[in-house]
Amino acid sequence: MLKQNARLIDLGFRIFDLLLLVLALPAAHLAYSLAPMARTEAPSVDALWGAMIAVLILWIAASGSGHVYGTYRTQGPVRELGRIARALTLVGLTALGGLYFVNSHLPRIFLASYFVIAFGLLLTSRITVRMIAHTLHPSGYNTQRFAIVGPGAAADEVAQTIASQRRWGYELAGFILPDAREESVPKGKVLGVLGDLERILDDHVFDEIVFAMPRDKMALIEPAMKICEEQGVTVLVSLEPLQLGTSPVSLFELSGLSMLVFNRKPADVLSIAAKYLFDLTVSGLGLILLTPVFLAVAAAIKLDSPGPVFFRQTRVGLSGRHFPILKFRSMFTDAEARLQALQAQNEMTGPVFKMKNDPRITRVGRFIRKMSIDELPQLWNVFCGQMSIVGPRPPLPTEVRQYKRWQRRRLSVRPGITCTWQVSGRNGISFERWMELDLEYIDNWSLSRDMRICLQTIPAVLTARGAH
Repeated sequence: MLKQNARLIDLGFRIFDLLLLVLALPAAHLAYSLAPMARTEAPSVDALWGAMIAVLILWIAASGSGHVYGTYRTQGPVRELGRIARALTLVGLTALGGLYFVNSHLPRIFLASYFVIAFGLLLTSRITVRMIAHTLHPSGYNTQRFAIVGPGAAADEVAQTIASQRRWGYELAGFILPDAREESVPKGKVLGVLGDLERILDDHVFDEIVFAMPRDKMALIEPAMKICEEQGVTVLVSLEPLQLGTSPVSLFELSGLSMLVFNRKPADVLSIAAKYLFDLTVSGLGLILLTPVFLAVAAAIKLDSPGPVFFRQTRVGLSGRHFPILKFRSMFTDAEARLQALQAQNEMTGPVFKMKNDPRITRVGRFIRKMSIDELPQLWNVFCGQMSIVGPRPPLPTEVRQYKRWQRRRLSVRPGITCTWQVSGRNGISFERWMELDLEYIDNWSLSRDMRICLQTIPAVLTARGAH
């Protein structure tokens, strides 16, 4: 019932929010027509339904990436509204860029008024729901009673997690110990031991029984589950005792075969799809719009030193796959042959080679490196799906062979043109810290975070902070 209620409430929010976003369109049209600052007439509402569908699709992607849904029961109103605001802002900026791309004459004031009204409607709905929840559930309306089976520490952890759900109608009836010899006792009312489960179910009202058992006592769950099943009580089993590391656990079904999945990579399919669409759009537009820059840099490289315009090098990408990275050539053609002689002057720790006054860099190369222009051809790698706009920088195979085991996890996602390392000082930070930043990015990835890193990259490039 906990899971059913959570899904039901979550689905209700998703559907109602889409209806509010649709309702905001005629409301914004009316507000714009009455506004004294409106200089041009907005298109009719009927002519905007195509754009409305695009906004709804963008909202589904942005809300999924921003974790707007599914966590409302454990977050406060300020945090919830902050997530809604960030997701709606992302939709608005994307819509604004889309209007510019298609050369639409839709008034920008009308667009702004739509998103202001939409946020107002979403805000009002959330406040209203929370007021109703706070009024009804403490009085006992539609509450779900549950008991937790497990020893002290494990049961207490589950109890603390679900305690935050009380305003949504979840009520802890008490704890059931695995056996009478249990030394670790939870902090709360003990209803009895698992051997007396039939009597406990007869004497109390439960909607769910939550099992939080350690691995050495998992065998006790099966007979207890059968007793609950006979009496129509829903059973939930905490997977926390089965976690062997820090990877989140999920359930996956393949042709009827149920499997537990331990995965520390981003796993939100909708958000990953939105990221791929963003990469494809930005790289495609970038390759077209930056054509004059490409031609100017190519000419400068040819005039400055003999050799090809582009530099191709094998790098390591997603899950260890090798691919040819593309860059503007910033070094002399014999740079690789001269590397060994310069190893003693390496200014970076770890397997990476960085040297501030590297004699292998050409005059033009020094400038395009400082401004990160040499990385622009990697838009082609992004367009081909080998890289992403944002992600850990792709390493050399020789560097990967020297990685510590924990550092190889940075290869679990597609590499990027820019990343946390580039906006945090680049060559001014140690190799160990660089790896930590990449893993922290992977563990806390979201589409909104990618947008933030993209915006932070602009001042980082213009000031050439940490660039060699």
